[in-house]
Amino acid sequence: MKILVNRKIKLLFGSILLCILAFTLIAALLTGFEVRNAAVYTMICFLLMSVAILALCYGYFREQHKIMESAIAQITEYLSGNQEVTIECNDEGELYRLFHEVNSLVAILNAHAENEKNAKRFLRNTISDISHQLKTPLAALNIYLGLIQDEAKELPAIQEFSQLSEQELDRIEGLVQNLLKITKLDAGAIVLEKSPENVSEIAESVKKHFLFRTEQEGKEICLSGSEETTFLCDRNWLIEAIGNLVKNALDHTEQGGCIRVEWQEFASIVQITVKDNGSGIYPEDLHHIFKRFYRSRYSKDTQGIGLGLPLAKAIVEAHNGTIEVDSTLGGGTSFTMNFLI
Repeated sequence: MKILVNRKIKLLFGSILLCILAFTLIAALLTGFEVRNAAVYTMICFLLMSVAILALCYGYFREQHKIMESAIAQITEYLSGNQEVTIECNDEGELYRLFHEVNSLVAILNAHAENEKNAKRFLRNTISDISHQLKTPLAALNIYLGLIQDEAKELPAIQEFSQLSEQELDRIEGLVQNLLKITKLDAGAIVLEKSPENVSEIAESVKKHFLFRTEQEGKEICLSGSEETTFLCDRNWLIEAIGNLVKNALDHTEQGGCIRVEWQEFASIVQITVKDNGSGIYPEDLHHIFKRFYRSRYSKDTQGIGLGLPLAKAIVEAHNGTIEVDSTLGGGTSFTMNFLI
């Protein structure tokens, strides 16, 4: 039997068997020699045997309990971050086979973690190289377009095409920058520099960024919330997230529309909401809007590249926050971000 492979179990069974044999022998001798009060002595021997067997079982299971507690402590330490721990498995039996498999699993997890770390390092370096390689040609193309526009002031057709080219270059630059930001967040290549920030000031910065566009399109950004609300965040990245939500709202709001940025502080969270009274989102699209490059078949936005909302979501989650969306077709959309204080 496999259960008897373990020497401690064999010792336990052997000891119990020895106790039973000793009791049987003593009982046989008492009966055979017709000892006076043999029944009383037999009962005493039976009680002593029972106590001995219970003591043996108690000692065995107490030792097993200590072994299990030690293994649990090692596993807990591993989960706490110490990747060097191992469970001692210097004996035979099913329990030690289990410990050996746990040690093998730990080794495999450590190898995967190391490979993932190396992959992230490689991705971070690759992103950095791509970023530098793309900035130079894009900047050069913008300069060339500026020169063409200066030289072709009297040629309306060339002016028109050069302006369209400039718009497309801006789109490419925006796409590249958003891709780089999302990939850096995915790779863990960005360390958020958190500090206590005033939400009102952040919202005001977002409003100023879109001031020219709102004036040109006849729209309005309204801010609402306490000027005293602060929480721990990375100011630049949070402005990026809120800005992407506001941009999305402006893209889907008609002239005269209003985008509201509201914030509230509760007992354990700070909640920031971006609302609009635009066209709303079709119900079938609600579960897909945070997917990269997703475009609704109903979308009238021909300039969007489908990275603004995924980037906002990645930034919020990097702050250990959550983002939710609620929309009514023809009645507007609301994005709600919740951050733990």
